[in-house]
Amino acid sequence: MRCNPVQFLARHKRTAASLKSHMHAEQFNALEQEAIVLLAAWDMLAGMVNYSFFKKRDRTTDVALLFANANDRRLFNILLGDFLSQPNERGGNKSYLNLTQPPKAGRPTDYTFLFYLRQVCAAPHLGAQVECIAKPLDALSSWLEGECLVEKVWFGEIDVETDIRIERIRYIKICGDIAKHNFSRLQSNVEKIIQTLSKSGVEIDAEAGFKVLPGFYEWFHENIFVYHSSHIAQMLNDLLWGIYLYLVPEFQRSYKEGPRDLAYGYQYPVGCSHSFARSAYWSLMNHVRRGPYLPRITVDPSLTSEY
Repeated sequence: MRCNPVQFLARHKRTAASLKSHMHAEQFNALEQEAIVLLAAWDMLAGMVNYSFFKKRDRTTDVALLFANANDRRLFNILLGDFLSQPNERGGNKSYLNLTQPPKAGRPTDYTFLFYLRQVCAAPHLGAQVECIAKPLDALSSWLEGECLVEKVWFGEIDVETDIRIERIRYIKICGDIAKHNFSRLQSNVEKIIQTLSKSGVEIDAEAGFKVLPGFYEWFHENIFVYHSSHIAQMLNDLLWGIYLYLVPEFQRSYKEGPRDLAYGYQYPVGCSHSFARSAYWSLMNHVRRGPYLPRITVDPSLTSEY
């Protein structure tokens, strides 16, 4: 039967409005939100610190982690940039996950996923020993918010040489966006580069800002990020291990073997009743059952002393 276009559009709008209303009506309690946050954090961290990106080493101390190729290095930067972004809905819509928004005048890492891990540490529900998360979380946050000084940066595209002082989190996110997007989608990053150069006493316009994108990426991705990558990977791995250690007692409480060798299950904690939250909790416990991919490592001190 042929549908009247006006009726179709009206029905489509009602369906979309109903779906939107349903999605925004979801409410997760604090324990359920913690399971969701920790699952998302584990997925992102494990997606970066694994042997798909880094070559396996025979030792765990004084390590230099090496990427298999330039594409892996590029993807690692993109994934790290996503981890250091704020989870929200486009257009200002309320998130289905109903996560708390960070304060408007917060610290730089409040506008990353680290903010939600800090909330877990402030009011834990699935564990008691939050120090194993808090310590590597504080170390990573402080390092990201610190500045690096790169001397005599040469931008041949605009014939400029200058010393650049920039927050590490800023250059990592700019390079992640450059690695991900075509220059036509990098207006906001061009503005950040213009601001960074202005702090160094170099004033350029938007045209020069677009010209300098390849040079900025070469300096700060190919050189500085590559130098930092081993240290970054260690800090991310420390954070993942911290989440693992925090959740081990809950896993031990929850894990139940079934009647057959391959059968097992989990006993949900009191208060975890929402269907999606239970799915997140089950996946999270499966992650703990497997454990992090990389062992605990410490990188060569020479890879932590510069920039």
